[in-house]
Amino acid sequence: MDWGLIFSNTLNAVVGWEVVAYCLAAIGLNIHFGYTGLLNFGQAGFMAVGAYGVAMGVSTFGLGLGWAFLWAIGFTVLLALLLGIPTLRLRADYLAIVTLAAAEILKLFFRSASLSEYTGGSDGLQGFVNEFRTFSPFPKTTYELGPLTTSGNTLWVITVGWAMVAIGLLLVWLLMRSPWGRVLKGIREDEEAVRSLGKNVFAYKMQSLIIGGMFGAFGGMIFAFAQASANPDNFSPQTTFFAYTILILGGAARVFGPVAGAVIFWASLVFIENFLFSAIAAGWVPSAIMDSTQASQVRFILVGLVLMLLMIFRPQGIFGDKRELQLDAR
Repeated sequence: MDWGLIFSNTLNAVVGWEVVAYCLAAIGLNIHFGYTGLLNFGQAGFMAVGAYGVAMGVSTFGLGLGWAFLWAIGFTVLLALLLGIPTLRLRADYLAIVTLAAAEILKLFFRSASLSEYTGGSDGLQGFVNEFRTFSPFPKTTYELGPLTTSGNTLWVITVGWAMVAIGLLLVWLLMRSPWGRVLKGIREDEEAVRSLGKNVFAYKMQSLIIGGMFGAFGGMIFAFAQASANPDNFSPQTTFFAYTILILGGAARVFGPVAGAVIFWASLVFIENFLFSAIAAGWVPSAIMDSTQASQVRFILVGLVLMLLMIFRPQGIFGDKRELQLDAR
């Protein structure tokens, strides 16, 4: 058993771009679900719009990176409006159904062969990261800090990503301590009471959906820049459910809940996977029981069992409050 390699890979994952991307997506869901009580099951759709907005803006339409970023944000707002206008006046489950379907529609749209000229089809889009990398202060070499190892391009993505996470956490902290944030919490608890006070509940829900969707779009951009590709297979329903797992694991309606959940969830996946690989290679686990291909799936089973126990004995998550999950779903 190579414990050094196992812990090295786990530490690299803790600060890696995957944690950053899912952390941004979970921050958006925290605004939606944790603070407002909106059941958005299509955060992967917002992530796809963010990734493809930048990729198509640069690769397909020849825009500069700044304009492509604004292009992506504009389409994120448009998506939130299209999803929210017909559903936010209805019960919470209608938004859940519509967002889940919309995310899958967007995934099929971006991988459509008839639109491959614009979206790259199932192969995705490449060739849009050069301008982003020109802003990098890190030379294109390998960096080592103890057990942490990364390339210059990846380090630049991680640096930008964690800066976005820090700004996002500060923004959420300020918003949720403002009158606007207190109205959102009131809508989560009892929107009829908030409406009786003369507040436009629909407008507040729409604002929450837009802001949370933008964080999802930022997470999608991190996916695209880290992989130098916008690929539709990265934005399946599983991506949304990972983000929800991270949010609930860390604690809904807690500013640092998404960060704690993302670190713990992704570190657990990587540690268990590397442990199983090493155990199989060392002969601790006979090939008749499990091979290296099956180990990648077994890690989800083991992490799932732990999450089930967590939901049984501490449903509010590690740092959460059980009262935060008692939503008004009318």
